[in-house]
Amino acid sequence: MNLESIYRTSKEQRLEHRYITNKHIEPILNDLESIFEIDVLGRSVMDKSIYSIKVGSGKTKILMWSQMHGNESTTTKALFDMLNWLKSDAADTRQVKNNFTFYILPILNPDGAALYTRENANKVDLNRDAVNLSQPESKLLRQAFDEFQPDFCYNMHDQRTIFGLETVNGVKPATLSFLAPAYNDDRTINSCRQTAINLIVAMNKSLQRYIPNQVGRFDDSFNINCVGDSFQALGVPTILFEAGHYKDDYERERTREFVFFALLSGFNAINENVLVVNKNDEYFNIPQNKAIFYDIVYRNVNINYENKEKRAIFASQYKEVLFEDFVVFDAFIKEINNSELIQGHIEYDCEGQFFVGKNGLKFPKTDTEATFVIEPNRKFVNGVEV
Repeated sequence: MNLESIYRTSKEQRLEHRYITNKHIEPILNDLESIFEIDVLGRSVMDKSIYSIKVGSGKTKILMWSQMHGNESTTTKALFDMLNWLKSDAADTRQVKNNFTFYILPILNPDGAALYTRENANKVDLNRDAVNLSQPESKLLRQAFDEFQPDFCYNMHDQRTIFGLETVNGVKPATLSFLAPAYNDDRTINSCRQTAINLIVAMNKSLQRYIPNQVGRFDDSFNINCVGDSFQALGVPTILFEAGHYKDDYERERTREFVFFALLSGFNAINENVLVVNKNDEYFNIPQNKAIFYDIVYRNVNINYENKEKRAIFASQYKEVLFEDFVVFDAFIKEINNSELIQGHIEYDCEGQFFVGKNGLKFPKTDTEATFVIEPNRKFVNGVEV
C-alpha cells in the first residue's frame, strides 16, 4: 500500500490550519450525505450540533472521536482525509468498508472548538468526565459507546510541542504518540489491553518508515475518570492518538498525514489478524514522551542582572491565540530551569553578546513578549531573528 500516493489523492483541501469548527466541516458533511450516513447525535452546552458519521458494513466496529479538546484539531483533519479515501470504490477501500463499520464523532466538543479552548463551554475537561458524565457531550459519547458496542475505540488528540523523545539517535520531537491505556491501578495487561498494544506496535512499525525515532508512548498512569481508561476498563481495546510536532509544521499539516498513515496501517493490521501475538517488548521499547522541548532556545547570551554580568540560556514558547477565526502563534519568554536536558525546535547561538529588551531591560523577563535585540544588531521579533 503506497500511503503517500493515497494521501495525496485523499487530503481534504477544505480543512487546513489549526482552527477547525462545525462551520468548517458542515459543507463537507453536506457533500458526504449521499455517500455515508450523517446524523446529529445530540447538542452541546451552547446548542451546537454534535455530528456522527457512519461508514461501512463490516463486523469489526471502530468508534472514533476527535476534538474532545476543542483546540486539538489535527486528527479531525486526518479523519476527513480518511473519509475521502473511503469515498473511493477501489478494491482496497471496498475491502475496508466490507470488513469494518466506523462510527465517527468528528468534533465532540464544538463549543470548545469555536472558542479554541481545551474545555467545553462549562469549563469542564471532557476527558476527565468519564465517570461523572456531568456534561451533555460526555453523555453523548457514552451513549454512542453503549449503543454502537465497538470492538475498538480511537481516542484522538493533539499534544503540545514541549514533548520529545530520547532515542539512540538523539533527542527528537514526538510527532505522533500512542497509548494503550491502563484499566487498573496496577497497569495490568489483559487480553483487551494486549490487543490495543499490538495494534499500536503495528502502526508504529509502519510509521518508522516516514518518521523514524519520532513516535512516542504516552504515560499510562491509570485514571478511571479519563475516557480511554474507562473504556479500556469496560473491555474494549482503546488507543489514544496524540498528534504532535514535526519540524517547521506548527499548522500540523505534515502531522495529519502521519495520522492518516497510522489509521490505514492499523486497519490493515486488524484485517490481517496480526494482533494475536504478544508484542509487549516492542511496545515498551517505544520511547516515552518527556517534556524536553521549547519552541525556541537562545544559548550563550550575556545578560546584566542586578548589576552583574553573566552568561545565560533562555527560551521562548508560543501561545496559541485565536484572532479573527485564525490561530496565531505569539512567542513569550520562558525561563529554563535545566539547561542540560532542554532542546529547542529552533535554536540560536548568541555568541556571548548582550540581551536588550523593551525599555532597555538588560535581562529576559519571564512571560513577556519575545521581542528583543542581541547587541549590537541582531533583532528578534516574536521569538525569531529578522
